[in-house]
Amino acid sequence: MAHCLVTGGAGFIGSHLAGRLTSDGHRVTVLDDLSGGSASRVPAGADLIVGSVTDADLVEQAFAEHRFDRVFHFAAFAAEAISHSVKKLNYGTNVMGSINLINASLQTGVSFFCFASSVAVYGHGETPMRETSIPVPADSYGNAKLVIERELEVTARTQGLPFTAFRMHNVYGEWQNMRDPYRNAVAIFFNQILRGEPITVYGDGGQVRAFTYVGDVVDVVCQAPDVEEAWGRSFNVGAASTNTVLELAEAVRVAAGVPDHPIVHLPARDEVRVAYTATDSARKVFGDWADTPLADGLARTATWAAGVGPTELRSSFDIEIGGHQVPEWARLVEKRLGSAPR
Repeated sequence: MAHCLVTGGAGFIGSHLAGRLTSDGHRVTVLDDLSGGSASRVPAGADLIVGSVTDADLVEQAFAEHRFDRVFHFAAFAAEAISHSVKKLNYGTNVMGSINLINASLQTGVSFFCFASSVAVYGHGETPMRETSIPVPADSYGNAKLVIERELEVTARTQGLPFTAFRMHNVYGEWQNMRDPYRNAVAIFFNQILRGEPITVYGDGGQVRAFTYVGDVVDVVCQAPDVEEAWGRSFNVGAASTNTVLELAEAVRVAAGVPDHPIVHLPARDEVRVAYTATDSARKVFGDWADTPLADGLARTATWAAGVGPTELRSSFDIEIGGHQVPEWARLVEKRLGSAPR
């Protein structure tokens, strides 16, 4: 069995992945700065290194000491909507942090590199978004993800590092970060219900997305190191069916047992209106899978959220711009956090 590094393995998707790899018999080491995760989510039997992928010395030392066989890079700054307002954090983490891992992988002979990318690379593209489409990111987050996909392609071609990138979207499920008011709509909605607050949606709530249960993603990702047909490629992975954000909000309150919980509309924000993908390529290479129905996934998430209880809001993101550059919706979020945007 392989020694696997899972960056972000104390966070949401990463912790599910670390657990699956451990149960499959692999040795697992988690690298996580715990800014959005918890050490309690690291599976029994896995090692935890507390630190950031942006710390090049720490990364180099970890790779030298542990001699990883496979790297699953799931650590990221993931608040896409404000990525243009926190450029240093976005590019420092999502680009330079990733470069630190790629360099260390080359230096120590890692045999496979898995990268958690995003459908944000497509931007305002035609839907369904396909891997054959020309990516035109609409925000800094998507741009950073695309940069690393292209760097991995260059590295594979010139230095022989096998990789697979997965363009995920709107993944939800147990262990999402309910503290963060900027990202993870499902977690935000459940926490708002638990806190006795109205569910908030941006604009009319007509934004179209494919909401994907976390277990479905992990099932596919775990196969990648052993499927050579997948090497050197980027794949869309996610649910085949779509819902509007307003429909999601309504489904969340049903799952939580409060079908009449109030929903309010915040000012619209600049975001891709319709974003969902064709997953034919992934289903052909990795085998077709049955998507977890939204109602079933939300029911599982509701049970978990109720066990956690209402969660105090917290964000480690400082908006790097100020004044009129800060959109109204972001000001409202900052107000909920108890401080004004800088």
